Amino acid sequence: MGHFHDPLNVIVTGVGGQGNVLASQVLAAAAVEAGYRVSVGETFGASQRGGSVMSHVRISREKTCGPLIPRGHAHLIVGFEPLETLRILMDYGSPGTAVVMNDRPNYPIGCLLGEEKYPDPASLVEAVNKLVSDNYVLSATDLAKEAGNPMATNMVLTGALSGSGLLPFDGSFFTGVISALFAGEVRDLNLRAFEKGAAAVSELAGTK
Repeated sequence: MGHFHDPLNVIVTGVGGQGNVLASQVLAAAAVEAGYRVSVGETFGASQRGGSVMSHVRISREKTCGPLIPRGHAHLIVGFEPLETLRILMDYGSPGTAVVMNDRPNYPIGCLLGEEKYPDPASLVEAVNKLVSDNYVLSATDLAKEAGNPMATNMVLTGALSGSGLLPFDGSFFTGVISALFAGEVRDLNLRAFEKGAAAVSELAGTK
């Protein structure tokens, strides 16, 4: 295991309905199972912004931290949506922040109605790359479809976070939590999605 910040400050961000709150709860539960103290804070944006939802997860060996991460102090950002990822990175990130992100946009209602223009997703990924040294970009929605359901994107990204080696505990704590939380086909789907995310990031890490 490398050197990990304590507390380790993780932000999971996305747009309402993407399942990112569940992903942050699974992360928090896995960290607790691994013997860490965890505090979680959630902020919800106004719905006209596409309903951005952000969870702050702070993981520490000894300390009990306040639930919100100070601006500029996120060590890890898990982004379910490219524009949100960039926005949160600009507020909470620093050049040392590592990012795990989905490359698939979730267009706000204004864009769907043609009132606003959504930036080119490739340019958003490029902008994130310029701001940080470690950015793991996944086609998480496609991997979730391969696992059996695009709704499992949240578990693909959770698996990617675990497989990135950026956390001080391994994937067994996640799979234990997923197995306890879900049953039957949903559990199998989520475990498949988790493994696909973990495998995709291992490949990316191998090419870095």
